[in-house]
Amino acid sequence: MVGEAIRVILIPFLGTALGATCVIFMKETFNMSLQRVLTGLAAGVMVAASIWSLLIPAIEQSADWGRWAFVPVAAGFWLGILFLLFLDRVIPHLHQNCDEPEGPRVPLKRTTMLMLAVALHNVPEGMAVGVVFAGGLTGNGTVTLTGALVLSIGIALQNLPEGAIISMPLRAAGMKKSSAFLRGMLSGIVEPIAALLAILAAGLVVPALPYLLGFAAGAMMYVVVEGLIPEMSVGCHSNLGTLSFALGFTVMLAMDVALG
Repeated sequence: MVGEAIRVILIPFLGTALGATCVIFMKETFNMSLQRVLTGLAAGVMVAASIWSLLIPAIEQSADWGRWAFVPVAAGFWLGILFLLFLDRVIPHLHQNCDEPEGPRVPLKRTTMLMLAVALHNVPEGMAVGVVFAGGLTGNGTVTLTGALVLSIGIALQNLPEGAIISMPLRAAGMKKSSAFLRGMLSGIVEPIAALLAILAAGLVVPALPYLLGFAAGAMMYVVVEGLIPEMSVGCHSNLGTLSFALGFTVMLAMDVALG
């Protein structure tokens, strides 16, 4: 079981690492249209994962509440929103295609701020994988280990562009390819750490699982609405971002329903 847990929580990190390898064989910058497509895909995957992998299982876990089954889920959802809002305020970071950093004003390089933004996005993704895996260990059928694996794969797919978003600007700034790759890969290290902490928390407090599932969903939705949707809609025409969002949503929906 330990080996399976390690495999599940490392898959998203491997997605980031694979994306970082783009610095070795691609141009130094993303085409704007390609960036919209990849960001839209990521947003669609995260929204679908929040609904089918987190919120619906959380409501099923709260079945004993009857018509009030939404209460622990909604409470957890809002806690996740507020937690990400808090991190947004205390961690200095910079989003793609934005010149105004968020958080405390500190003298950090642009590439470092971008790396912190990706790391901030990765926190709820790691938590989501960890909570779903912990739910699968309960064996009650509403959350499965297969579902945790599907969620992990989906998040790994949407992590692919994130590694490149970090590594390629570093290379453009003059950093060696190997160093740029390492920085891009390490931007995803917070995911397995967050997943492990979530597994421990959920394992210790099984009755809190609906709250934790809702918490992870709220945190992920905050990232989507606050960061990814503006990035995929940048410019005058956002059709590519919208269509890729729909594609990412559909792919994650299909994976979760067919395989989870």
